Amino acid sequence: MKIISSTPLNDGFFMPSEYSEHDGCIMIFPERKGSWPHNAEPAVKAFKEIISAIAKDETVCLIVSENTEKKAHDIFDSEENVRLFKIPQNDAWARDTAPTFVRNGDKVCGVNWKFNAWGGNFDGLYADYEDDDKLAKAFCSAIDCNMYDASPFVLEGGSVHSDGEGTVMTTESCLLSRGRNPDLTKAEIEKKLCDYLGAKKVLWLPRGIYNDETNEHVDNVCAFVAPAKVVLAWTDDENDPQYPLSKACYDYLSSVTDAMGRKLEIIKLPIPDYPVLVTEDDMEGYVFEEGEDTREVGERLAASYVNFYFSNNSVILPQFGRENAESDKRAVDIMTELCPERKIVPIKARDIIVGGGNIHCITQQIPKGALR
Repeated sequence: MKIISSTPLNDGFFMPSEYSEHDGCIMIFPERKGSWPHNAEPAVKAFKEIISAIAKDETVCLIVSENTEKKAHDIFDSEENVRLFKIPQNDAWARDTAPTFVRNGDKVCGVNWKFNAWGGNFDGLYADYEDDDKLAKAFCSAIDCNMYDASPFVLEGGSVHSDGEGTVMTTESCLLSRGRNPDLTKAEIEKKLCDYLGAKKVLWLPRGIYNDETNEHVDNVCAFVAPAKVVLAWTDDENDPQYPLSKACYDYLSSVTDAMGRKLEIIKLPIPDYPVLVTEDDMEGYVFEEGEDTREVGERLAASYVNFYFSNNSVILPQFGRENAESDKRAVDIMTELCPERKIVPIKARDIIVGGGNIHCITQQIPKGALR
C-alpha cells in the first residue's frame, strides 16, 4: 500500500455510484454491547442473513476482532465468498469507518477520512473510537490498495452519495454540524468533497431522517438509483416530525440540477407507517460504556427504507415487521419497479436499527478492480 500525497481529483479519480459494478463489500462482525443488545446475538443473525445475500453477488470482506474471530469462522467457513480480516475496531458501522473508494479506469484507491464517532467531544456517540479511526488505513493495507489520506478532515461514508457522473449529495445538518469540521466554511467543505471524491457539483440537502443520531446522514434520507434519479424518504402525514424534513429536501431537490445539468427525477419512498421504537426488552439488553450515548424506552429510531445496499445483482432492503408489514411490502414494490434488473432481497432489519443505523450503514462497497 502506498499513501498518495495528491488528491484524487488531481489524479482523475472519482467516487463511483453504488449501483456500478463491485468487487466486494466490507462489513464488520457486531459485538459492541452499547449498540447491539443481548450480547449482539439478534444482530449476528441479521448480519448473517445480509452477508449471505450479498455473498451471492460479490465477495464480503468481513472484519473481525480477537473476540469474534472464532465465532465468525464457525458461522461463515462454509460461505465460499466471505473473506475474514482480523482488524481492531470499536463498532460495526463499516460505511463510516471503512475506506471510501475512488477509481480511475481500472485503478482503485481508498480514501481515509478522520473519524470521530459522529461528533467528537461536541456530540459524539462514544468516547473511545481510536481503532475505528485507524480501520480504513488498516484495511487498505490488508488488501494492498493505495490510499489517499484526507485526515484531519472529518467525514463518514454515510454522509455522502455519488452518482458516479460528477454529482455528490450530502446534508447540511451533518457536514455543517459543529462536531465535524467547525473551522471550515461550507465552501471549504465542498472543496474537500470535490477534491477527494472527484465531484464537479455538491448537492446540499437541508435535512435527513428525524432523530438520526449521525446528525442526519444523507444515506438514510436520499439515494441515487440511476443517473439523475433519486429515492427520497417521505411521509404524507403533516403531523409527523419527518414531514417538514422530507418536504424541505423535496423542495430543494426539485430546484436543482446535477453536475450534467439534468433535472432530478424524485421518487418518494415512504418511511414505515408506524415509528420503530426502543422497547423495554431492548433496554434490558444494552450495556453502555462511560461516555457513550444511551437510549430510553419509547425512543424513536431513525427507520427508513432508503438505507438499502446495492449488491451487483440485488437490492438488500430493510424491513421492520410487526405493524409495518404493509409499508414493508410497499417498499419492496417500489424498489422492484425502480430496479427491474435486480433481485429485491427483503431483510428483517429491526435488530440492526436498534444499533442506530441500518443495512447501508453496516456495508461499504468495494469497486471493481480493488480486490486481488
